[in-house]
Amino acid sequence: MPLTRSLSMTSLSGLPLWDEEDLPVDDLLLFEIAWEVTNKVGGIYTVIQTKAKITVDEWGENLFMMGPYYEHNFNTQVEQCEPPNPAIKKAMGALIDNGCLVYFGRWLIEGSPYVILFDTGSAAWNLDRWKGDLWDTCGIGLPAHDREANDSLLFGSMVAWFFKELTDELGDSPNVLAHFHEWQVGAGLILCRSRKIPLATIFTTHATLLGRYICAGNVDFYNNLDKFNIDQEAGERQIYHRYCLERAAVHCAHVFTTVSQITAVEANHMLHRKPDVVTPNGLNIKKFSAMHEFQNLHSTNKGQIQEFIRGHFYGHLDFNLEKTLFFFIAGRYEFSNKGVDIFLESLSRLNYLLRVHKNDVTVVVFFIMPAKTNNFNVETLKGQAVRKQLWDTAHTVKDKFGKRLYEALLKGDIPDMNTILDRDDFTIMKRAIYATQRHTLPPVTTHNMLDDTSDPILANVRRIGLFNARTDRVKIVFHPEFLSSTSPLLPMDYEEFVRGCHLGVFPSYYEPWGYTPGECTVMGIPSVTTNLSGFGCFMEEHVSDPTAYGIYIVDRRFRSADDSCNQLTQFMFGFCQQSRRQRIIQRNRTERLSDLLDWRYLGRFYMHARSLALSRAFPDKFKMEPLAPPQTEGFRYPRPGSVPPSPSASVHSTPHHSDEEDDEEPYDEDKEAERDRQNIKAPFTLGATPEGKKTHPGESAD
Repeated sequence: MPLTRSLSMTSLSGLPLWDEEDLPVDDLLLFEIAWEVTNKVGGIYTVIQTKAKITVDEWGENLFMMGPYYEHNFNTQVEQCEPPNPAIKKAMGALIDNGCLVYFGRWLIEGSPYVILFDTGSAAWNLDRWKGDLWDTCGIGLPAHDREANDSLLFGSMVAWFFKELTDELGDSPNVLAHFHEWQVGAGLILCRSRKIPLATIFTTHATLLGRYICAGNVDFYNNLDKFNIDQEAGERQIYHRYCLERAAVHCAHVFTTVSQITAVEANHMLHRKPDVVTPNGLNIKKFSAMHEFQNLHSTNKGQIQEFIRGHFYGHLDFNLEKTLFFFIAGRYEFSNKGVDIFLESLSRLNYLLRVHKNDVTVVVFFIMPAKTNNFNVETLKGQAVRKQLWDTAHTVKDKFGKRLYEALLKGDIPDMNTILDRDDFTIMKRAIYATQRHTLPPVTTHNMLDDTSDPILANVRRIGLFNARTDRVKIVFHPEFLSSTSPLLPMDYEEFVRGCHLGVFPSYYEPWGYTPGECTVMGIPSVTTNLSGFGCFMEEHVSDPTAYGIYIVDRRFRSADDSCNQLTQFMFGFCQQSRRQRIIQRNRTERLSDLLDWRYLGRFYMHARSLALSRAFPDKFKMEPLAPPQTEGFRYPRPGSVPPSPSASVHSTPHHSDEEDDEEPYDEDKEAERDRQNIKAPFTLGATPEGKKTHPGESAD
């Protein structure tokens, strides 16, 4: 049964399209196995959840997701139902009859995929026996104290048992395809292959275990990949058994994939197998019918952030909020891996540049990273109360003023502005002004930190001396909790907050993909990333001039930390020098890049991986055309024809300029958008550019 690929005008250059009628989904069952199915732990949950819709559209009732059972997650996220497939029902029954509980239902997310959840606690009495089976099978021993590894073995053993029962029941048709995500489910893949269960297998690593551990230790990781003694490094960190599970799963799989080119290089050295396919992470993109709609959302949400700033900086609000830019960094609190260290140093240098150039722009930087706290900061809560009191006072006086003015005009009189407000009104206003007096600086953090003295962010804020003084052009707000629309301080959810900001800054050192800059892109918010993140590498490959589209890529691989700091500082300083109109143009361009991150396009890499696995597992039934894997060389967004092409080119040549001058810049939104749409739909050829032939940006190789 040949699996043919068709090239289409509607595909991204370099991405294969599969003819739906030629993909035999009716004769296949697809299982996606991940520890984060219905169980939010990290970024893999986002991958599984957002990809579900396009996978269900392709596979329909033949898609099943498998994960661990947690009672709370099951009760709140899953609608329990009976399995529609008799073979699956019988396989589940075999486990249940032996005391191992298995649950079935529909996951209540977009696409509503079927889920099969295994209760590892109900099978814990088998742990010692299954540890022996794992040792006899592949010589991997698990220590008793590592509960996560033990739970992964219980889960993997139940999954392998399920697949054995299922394939025995199904026979030769339909064939089974199992896609395993991350080392926590690797034991299931290892046991399936060692027991020769007839199914096609894929293993995806979203980040290597050892890579994350080594990078956390401030090591020049990527430039020394070939110098690490892998076994020794894993042993010293007491994760050798986990590393062995991961590596064994990688080598047992028919197809090995990872999420980015930079992680592919890492996996080749850490796990000693080159990935067969790179499967970039996508998002479900919901486009607005008109371009101005997302710009309006930016304006509305920016207003909410400005209200918070008015309260937080009361008594020190001597800067113009209309000339204030909001930067932010968000994610797990990994100080070095997420690049918080160089971000803080760059902010210190940015503050110096803005002060030296007497720039009237103020930058407020938010750090949204969860840390241990015991409550809100009293001074922060007081600021919001003072702001509300001022608002109420202003409205009381306004109502009195308006009523007296209205009555005077009804009588045909022009009121005397000196008498329209009486002495009591002035007294009320003076008391309100005195209430805003403050003898301390606005707080850096919004919460009381449990470990204030040794917290890395606060320790470095003290080192660089950014304490929100009046003279500082860069202000810092550390919000050590994830955002919530029910918060009394900043009542916004994460999406609303991102839309209200001007720039997301994510100068990560270790970031296999990087959903945070991707989320900024689809919301039309420019962002800073690095050439060590999967997202940054992806954009470098597909966009000729990323900075023109609001994607600033810091070089953290081939530059020293100090040079990377300077580059990040220049990016932010250049952004601060853009006019409002230039920022609007840039946001329009950034939002257009969202097509690149749509699962409708990126999901095709997963299609390729599945077809490759089927052809390797069942070569007699599934044959692939002898074409190379999908190539992405040659597809690049062109550099926009209109100015400003980049922040460095946006710096004005004269010391005095006005926004009126910017209006003369040639820019046609509709024409530029149409050029980008045509470029993203350009026909392509699979394969590399012939030697000696160069291609222009945005032009495919022939």
